[in-house]
Amino acid sequence: MRQFGLINLPVTILKENKRFVAYTPALDLSTSGRTYKEVKKRFEEVVQIFIEELIKNHTLDQVLRDLGWREVQKKWQPPVVVAHETESVKVAV
Repeated sequence: MRQFGLINLPVTILKENKRFVAYTPALDLSTSGRTYKEVKKRFEEVVQIFIEELIKNHTLDQVLRDLGWREVQKKWQPPVVVAHETESVKVAV
């Protein structure tokens, strides 16, 4: 079994009303918390649980590939975020 150790994930943290939301497109996971510190801690926990469940269910390789990860020298690398921008989009209503 390949080990992850420390992985760098792109994460976006938003404030929605009184809660903070952390989201990573690399795993398509999100979580929330009452404070910035809490959401960061919960984000780390949800990533740990997600990876543990994939390993337990023998689906790690397939799920990571489906999410765009690449295996390089027996280590998994997440997709690279190229841009995080705000776009103005005209919508006919």
